[in-house]
Amino acid sequence: MIFPICGFDAKNAVLCPQCEAKVERGELTKADVDASITLAKIAKSNKELENFTLFSCKNFGGNYILSLSKNDIMAIRQSRTLYRLIQDQFKEKIWLVEADETDKKFIEDLFFPTKILTINSVFSGGNQKTKAVVSGKWTPKFPIDTNKVVEIVKNARNLDIEIEFEDK
Repeated sequence: MIFPICGFDAKNAVLCPQCEAKVERGELTKADVDASITLAKIAKSNKELENFTLFSCKNFGGNYILSLSKNDIMAIRQSRTLYRLIQDQFKEKIWLVEADETDKKFIEDLFFPTKILTINSVFSGGNQKTKAVVSGKWTPKFPIDTNKVVEIVKNARNLDIEIEFEDK
């Protein structure tokens, strides 16, 4: 597995001087370190994670946003067992997003498995407003906490997003 920190550091849960310096300079976050160590621990007993790549991790309000490759995300989403295994090792909710993706794809990833009908952005007075239209209607059993999605998008991408439900 490839991590933002050294593989040796991730497997031994101790930072080398180079990785420690990257944290001090702000190149790596505490969430990058924590996620790397957690995933390395899982990879020791689960061979499916051996070829995964963690590009980065952000933590907003107890939500871990894991930036992985598209293939890694597909593997996790296709295996509920693997998803639960990873989720159980993190103290808070994990969100899987593709590394280096567009704002639109980032929002779509956060809403998985819910279908997004459209995502529109409007520029008004130098500010960007984004509106996501979600398929279905909101109920207390809706699978995604939309308030957390709004918070994550605001913190991770500095976008104001409005969510609307379209019941068909």
